[in-house]
Amino acid sequence: MKDILTITLNPAVDLSTATDEVEPGPKLRCDPPRSDPGGGGVNVSRTIRILGGQSRALIAIGGPNGDKLGHLLTAEGIAFLPFPAPGETRQSLAVTDRDSGLQYRFVLPGPEWDAERSDAMLDMIADTVAGDCIVVISGSNPPGLPEGFITRVATRLAGCAAKLVVDTSGEALERLTQSAGAAPPLYVLRMDQEEAEALAGRALPARGDSADFAAQLVARGVAEHVIVARGADGSVLVGDGLRLHVAPPPGLPVRSKVGAGDSFVGAFTLALARGAGLGEALRHGTAAAAATVMTEATQLCTREDAERLLPDCTLSEV
Repeated sequence: MKDILTITLNPAVDLSTATDEVEPGPKLRCDPPRSDPGGGGVNVSRTIRILGGQSRALIAIGGPNGDKLGHLLTAEGIAFLPFPAPGETRQSLAVTDRDSGLQYRFVLPGPEWDAERSDAMLDMIADTVAGDCIVVISGSNPPGLPEGFITRVATRLAGCAAKLVVDTSGEALERLTQSAGAAPPLYVLRMDQEEAEALAGRALPARGDSADFAAQLVARGVAEHVIVARGADGSVLVGDGLRLHVAPPPGLPVRSKVGAGDSFVGAFTLALARGAGLGEALRHGTAAAAATVMTEATQLCTREDAERLLPDCTLSEV
């Protein structure tokens, strides 16, 4: 199995609870909170661990919340490499309204970075990556991180055999798609349907529409392979000569969508590290994402559910 390194620049301690009804004004009496380690790359590493694999997690942490995050990771058996963040690790809060079944998610921004701290993280990534491995950058960027940071990572890793898998959003995603040619293409770039439509400037209602847009990004040299996650319709993956789709089994109970994308990336990456092809990895990612939406609050997939759903995640061409 290839080595996997996940990178989380803006991790969080995820708190989740429930109350009878979310309404303004009165004090809302909540259930005892559940605490989980959070952030894109953190959840990718957690999923890999759940599914029986191993990874190393490079995480920027700081302050008492950072200490708590480290304790939570250790308790789950996640091997992590701490990088000193410029301030307190953030928290996030998910509150479920039992009356309506709706979930409210409150996400805090995290500490402000500067160029010096960003350069230090870039050096640590370059020093940590060795040989033929898979490097996953997942999650939001912290405030102040210089534009084009992920492009700089791709440039620094160009001389080794590492494959770079990226799942980001917002300005960082837009910057990546605009900087084609500034660095070697990513191995895989993943985005969701809403992000793809925002970048395309149009609706992408059909699987073929998502695949066509992904093919444009591949042709421009943004990434060798582009994945567009279409929610309940599954995901499409496009690469040179590849236009693939996998949908989850229909009729699954949806309890919480928190962490579904991270579970996808974790299972997808683990399958690649174990030698699976891209289509088979797409099936594993889809099964793990489907298993995650079946769990409560900030819980990720279970290995049993992911393995049970996998046979019904069918690969097809778009």
